[in-house]
Amino acid sequence: MDGSQGEFGFEETPLQPAAVRRFLSDNPEFLRADDGLLSELGLKVVEGNVVEFAPVALARVHAAHQREAEQRHQIEETARANFAAQAQTHGAVVDLLDARNPSDLAHRVNDLARARFGLSAGIIALESDGLPPAGWKHLVEGQVDLILGGSQALARMGFAPTALGLFGAEAAEVRSMAMVRMAIWEPSCQALLAFGSADPEGFTPDMGAELVAFLARVVERTAERWPRL
Repeated sequence: MDGSQGEFGFEETPLQPAAVRRFLSDNPEFLRADDGLLSELGLKVVEGNVVEFAPVALARVHAAHQREAEQRHQIEETARANFAAQAQTHGAVVDLLDARNPSDLAHRVNDLARARFGLSAGIIALESDGLPPAGWKHLVEGQVDLILGGSQALARMGFAPTALGLFGAEAAEVRSMAMVRMAIWEPSCQALLAFGSADPEGFTPDMGAELVAFLARVVERTAERWPRL
């Protein structure tokens, strides 16, 4: 132990791996004769003074290999899922850019949520004094902040009871949501792009919102083609 005093008051020095190796090399009987140590190391002595791995040691090696293989598989699965999600998102962008009017844009958001991503619904919601465009959900002033959990919140992933009303008839089957704040037109109106999933683990708070935010920016830019009514 570095800097400490031994039992008799002498300062002890750290045990170096090279010193241990040299000691065992110079004193091979020390290891072969200590059955307890051999057992702890998962080794045993066979004929000809050959030290071989015991089943316990082999099991440890196999378990380590299995863990490594599982971790590699998880990384590969995550990479494939991310690639598939990005490909679907890029396809969704093309669909959104082809919208002919605000109502068609809302229809396309809901359609891509269902057809491309296997979700329950996709909606555009807008804070406004009057009626929003056809197919858009109407929100009162401050409701976006309430749903997202504060005026500084840009996105929310997971389950939010205050957002169930966004999904209308599909609300009963929605168990998790992905929602991103939008600002449309000038002066800007607060809005939301929201997706609902029937899977409680479909969207979770620890997930990143980058792809949903990207779609929200596309919806913003597309909606601004048409004048505010």
